[in-house]
Amino acid sequence: MPIRIRLRAPNGTHNVNLKDDAAISDLLTSISDLTELPLFTLKWGFPPQPLDPWLYGMSTLLSDTDLKLNGAQIIVIGQETGDTTALPQAGAAGSSSEKSQAAPLSLKRKQASALKDTPEIALPSRGGTIVLRVMPDDNSCMFRALGSAVLSSSLDSMTELRSMVAQAIQADRDMYNEAILQRTPDEYCKWIQYSDSWGGGIELSILSQEFDIEICSINVQDLRVDRFNEGKAKRCILVYSGIHYDTVAFVPSDCPTYDTDHDVKLFDSADDVVLEAARQLCGELKKKHYFTDTQRFDIKCNKCGWTGQGERAAVQHATDTGHSDFGEAD
Repeated sequence: MPIRIRLRAPNGTHNVNLKDDAAISDLLTSISDLTELPLFTLKWGFPPQPLDPWLYGMSTLLSDTDLKLNGAQIIVIGQETGDTTALPQAGAAGSSSEKSQAAPLSLKRKQASALKDTPEIALPSRGGTIVLRVMPDDNSCMFRALGSAVLSSSLDSMTELRSMVAQAIQADRDMYNEAILQRTPDEYCKWIQYSDSWGGGIELSILSQEFDIEICSINVQDLRVDRFNEGKAKRCILVYSGIHYDTVAFVPSDCPTYDTDHDVKLFDSADDVVLEAARQLCGELKKKHYFTDTQRFDIKCNKCGWTGQGERAAVQHATDTGHSDFGEAD
């Protein structure tokens, strides 16, 4: 019986048709040929779990393994091969050659370590407390924040979610065209899969649809709630502070709020009591000035000492010089 597999890869979706006597090597060769990836990892199931056919040996017949691959959908995630060039932040100006040579923009928050105590909002009507779970400042904060809510483990959620974004863009190039992405879909798909590339509204829109949830992103600076894929049964709540994303969690009353083991990060989308408590939490964060005004803040290049104002200036400097390490100026 032939083995039919559907692949979701950075360059689109593919159908693999293998003979019933196909070996592990046949599977891996077919994946590499179709995806044009020399190195990759695989995942399958939901939530996605690692798939490691290499463990069985290249000559082992697929029929002799315990892998039930016929009819399966496999996610293919590219791995770097030593080429560390990448594209600058989305929206950057410059020629195609400049874009391909520039490194991803890295921007560190000056106030990241200033939040000594994260605020908490008691919610007795729900029997618990709304808290902030702070994500690392590593340019993957949005993917980490969302991944901690929708995936069973957030350890490698950055790679997983970046790959899903690239697949969605390749699958609908009319929707995600150069005018929307500010670069060609191929360039954007390459750029978004680098670990230092920022995620934002485009990625939230795509991933909300991929996971069939509503994503509410609360802007700390003005307490605005941006909704993606509104109307779904479940929602997660992210906190956006200008150049950083964190996530909102609910902790039951019988658990200490510092213990993340019992966090609830997916909520009933009709429960506006939780959403309003999350806005109150962001109001407390605003009082602590836990946000960055990206249009006006002072910024410096940690490589050459250049200073400027706002994200656009930093992107232009990165495009002009190839420098990518920035921080908020004192």
